[in-house]
This record gives sequence, C-alpha cells and structure tokens, in this order.
Amino acid sequence: MSSVPPQPVPPLSQTMSRYLRALEPLVTPPELEESREGVQELSKRGGLGERLQGSLEKRAQRTHNWVSDWWQHTAYLESRLPLPVHSNPAMALPQQDYSNWKGQLGFAAKLIAGVLDFKAKIDNHTLLVEYLRGRPLCMDQYRQIFSSCRVPGPKHDHVMHFAGVRRPPTHITVVRNFQFFQLEVYNSDGSPLTVDQIHSQLLRIRSQSWKTDKEPMGILTSEHRNTWGQAYNTLLRDRINRESVCAIERGIFTVCLDAPVMRMSEERYTSRMAAQMLHGGGTYSNSGNRWFDKTLQFIVGEDGACGLIYEQATAEGPPIATIVDHVLDYCQHPETIRSPMVPLPLPKKLYFYITPEIKRDIEHAKQNLDILINDLDISCFTFREFGKSFPKKYKLSPDSFIQVALQLAYYRMYGCLCSTCESASLRMFRGGRTDTIRSATNEALRFVEVMEDPQAGAEMKLALLKEAIEAHSTYTEQALQGQAIDRHLLGLKLQAIEEGLSVPEIFMDTSYAVATHYKLHTGQVSARTDCVMCFGPMVPDGYAVCYNPLPEHINFSVSAFNCCAETNAEKLARTLVQALRDLQELV
Repeated sequence: MSSVPPQPVPPLSQTMSRYLRALEPLVTPPELEESREGVQELSKRGGLGERLQGSLEKRAQRTHNWVSDWWQHTAYLESRLPLPVHSNPAMALPQQDYSNWKGQLGFAAKLIAGVLDFKAKIDNHTLLVEYLRGRPLCMDQYRQIFSSCRVPGPKHDHVMHFAGVRRPPTHITVVRNFQFFQLEVYNSDGSPLTVDQIHSQLLRIRSQSWKTDKEPMGILTSEHRNTWGQAYNTLLRDRINRESVCAIERGIFTVCLDAPVMRMSEERYTSRMAAQMLHGGGTYSNSGNRWFDKTLQFIVGEDGACGLIYEQATAEGPPIATIVDHVLDYCQHPETIRSPMVPLPLPKKLYFYITPEIKRDIEHAKQNLDILINDLDISCFTFREFGKSFPKKYKLSPDSFIQVALQLAYYRMYGCLCSTCESASLRMFRGGRTDTIRSATNEALRFVEVMEDPQAGAEMKLALLKEAIEAHSTYTEQALQGQAIDRHLLGLKLQAIEEGLSVPEIFMDTSYAVATHYKLHTGQVSARTDCVMCFGPMVPDGYAVCYNPLPEHINFSVSAFNCCAETNAEKLARTLVQALRDLQELV
C-alpha cells in the first residue's frame, strides 16, 4: 500500500467562495451576479449541493481516488480530437553531438539501456520515493507508463496495461522509415541486453528497413479518434495486422529512429525540433514514424535531434521528466558489462496487410495531419537574462514570478486577463493526478493595470507585484494540498449526472463557460536537463506556454493556431520576454 493519504474532498462552501473569487477578474458584473445566485442556490441547507457533496465524500471512502478516473475519462479518453498537437505533450532534448546514422544508433542503444535501467528500479522496488514540500509522493504512475497503450473506441478510448499480466512484455518497438520492429530487450536469463547487444540489434534493424515503406501505418493513429477507431476495427479484421498492432501496444516503449531534417537558421532550430517531437514534422518527414497511442515514445534523429512524446491519459509531465533525467545521466556514464556470447534472435519485422480501404484511410489521415501541422504556430526560445535563482534571491517563487509575467504579457496584447490554467500535481495523495492553478487572479489584474499606468510609481508597482506573486503562490499551495476548485466542480457535476439529478445551474451560465475556456494553457516542467516541453493550445483562440526554469536561464515554448487571426505565438513570446525584463527591473 502506498504511504500517501487519500485525496480529500474540499468543503463545499470553500469551493463555492473560491469559485466566485476566481470569476471576478474574468467576467462582467451581471455575469458574476448570475453566478452568485447559482452558488447561493447550490449552497442551500439540505439542498442539491449538500446531497452531491455527501455522495462525493462517500465515494472518496470507497475508491482508490474519488476523482482520478473521472478526470482521465473526461479530460482525455472522451476527447475525440487527434492526439498529436491537441493532447500528447512532447519534449525536445538538447541537440546531440553526432550527425550521422552511426552516432544515431550508438546514442539510441545507450538510451534504450538507460530506460531499461530505470524500469529495473520499478520492477525491483528500488525506485526512491519522491518528496514535495517534505511530503512523500504517490509513485503509482511510474508503473503505468511502461507496457501500456491507448486504444481508440467509438464513444471513448480506453487504456491497456500489460505490465501486470502473468507474462509481461519483454520487447520494445523500434520504428525506422515507417517500418515497425519488435526487439526483444532481455536475455534468456532475464538480464537486460547490454548497450553493445542493443547496438548490434539496431544495426540489424537498419539493414532490414532500407526502402521507405510506401504506407506509413503510424499516420492512422494521428486521426480524429472516431475515424481512427473505425480504421482500427477494419485493420484488426486481418490476423497479420492484429499481431502487429498487438506487438506495438504491448511493447515496453517505442523508439523512433527519425530521418534527418533539413537544417534551418539557428534561431528557428529549437522551434522546428520541438515541432518534430510534437507531430513528426509532416507526412513527407517523420510523422509516419510514430504510434501516437503509445504511452512513451523516444525519438532519436539521424541529425542529432532527440526527444520524446507521451500519451497523457496515463502519464504526467513530472514522472516523464524524472525518467529523462535518469536516462541522460545514464547515457553519459553507461554501464560497461561484457556482453554474453550467445547469438541474439533477429529483430522481428511487423508486417501489415493493406486493403484498398486501409490505403484510403491512410491517405485521409495524411491530409488531415498535414492540415493540423500547418495550422500549428510554435515558437521556442531560451530566456538568458536570468533563471530561477533570480526570484529566489528575493524570496519570490520562480513559478509565480513567471506566471505573473505571463499575465502581464497577455494583458499588454489584449487589454484584459483570460482564463489561465497551470497544472498542479496531486501526487501527495493516493492515485492523485492534477488540479488547476488559476493564475488570472484579482491581484494579478490589479498589478497589470497599475503596471500599465504611466502615473503609478515604482514602489506601488513593486508592492502590487509582490501581492500578485503571493496570491499565485497561495493558490499553488492550496492546489497541492487538494484544495483547488476545478476537480471538485467536475466531481459535483459528474455526481449529479451519475445520480440522474439535474445538473446544477452554475454549470449552465456564461461565467462557467468563460472560466473553463482556457486561452492560456500553461505548464512548468522542471527537469535538470536543458530541455523544453511543448504542447498545443486547449482552445482554437488560445495559447499553450510551457517552461523549464533552470538556475541561470529559462526555456520556453509558446504555441498557437494559425487559423485564429487574433493569436500569434511569436508576438506573445516577444511580449513575454519584455514582461520578464520589466519585472526584473522592478524587483
């Protein structure tokens, strides 16, 4: 049993008052008044709110976690949008210092050995428990990341887990030139293959995957989920296809050996590399080298571009970052073990039988993915003027400092604040996933208004900046303790539906629509590695901003959709840089 407590259900009155406070900087006075009436209605003694709250508290007593399954379903498995860009986050790692296939396979062999070394810690129960603010974290997620895969379904998807079965998988999948291979990664005595053994197997895969297969099967997984679900059923009618798909889904993880991509100017390079990790760069590039449903895929390019992409229904950013840190440390100092002299079986090529119907599905998927890719505007940059040690020196939270700068940047572009979400980990609790830190606060609004007022003095600006940072830090602390509002609101709504009761009025008004239309979808992923995470916006007229604050610099990725005339990733990135400078000067 895990040593962490169950996730609490926050008090109803607390969530209601915090919800109204969260609406204040975002909605008009009449909209707020309507919500206030809805909140009063829901808070009545002996009313609907009290009944739903009681049901949630009972649910918390009888389940592993009262909200995580609901959250996984509503946030991920019920979403019908394509996984690339809309859902799967990616991480671009530092450019590796090789530029040919020999370096690529050498690095890939060390990387695979490093991941297996991490997995061994999970299997042997030697993975050290992580702590946050002095409290132990739930380690369940690590066990679910390996040997798992999302599977499309007609109304919602589901996740298959193979690590806990009687004979768990012992292979990974390697993709090169759109061709999939099943690679056994353990010797007959159960020991993992050595770096040299893996390297010799990758050479054999290379010699079996010369010509680019005409049909990139992996592209199908990039489709709208209903479309892919139908194609999946068509595909599985054939035995050969069934066996190949099953091998990919069961694999411990996937390694994508990407073809080199045309070099661009240095300043556009990280943005292009992030895009390659996020979606493969297009059907003429490496997008066919992916199986987007797979929980964990590492990408190793022939030109030194490296990274990963993961499926979010199962995995969260921080555990992925921990795996990456371990793997890159391992690649610097791989274990040198003498390889056993036994001959290894030839990696098994996975074949697909392609009917005219499947060929047509692939053509449609290619067109749709290229449209999506052309619509994504992504801008990655490194802010070098200071890192997280600067705010720390003044006893300010680096994350809150960056979030307030982001509010200022958005306000300068649009003259208002917008609903902003930042993920807070709930791993202090058993089976906890995330809740939302709402960064658009009353304090942030007061600060940005004064910051833009030429009459206001520096002292006042600084005082309000500190208040805004403090408000964000307090909200963060509440969220980490399981006392934020968003998962609780979701629970109340879904509990009403489950009991066949009328959905409370507060979920039907304009304010709730505004509050949950996150135009700023943000996330801090702290890795020791000099990497940056990236994902697409949550809404068509929004942005996604991800950042990794290192001691002396901060890596950012900003994305938006080209189809929206109002948004511009490059412009928000420039405005954010100026906002960070202005805050530094103020402090």
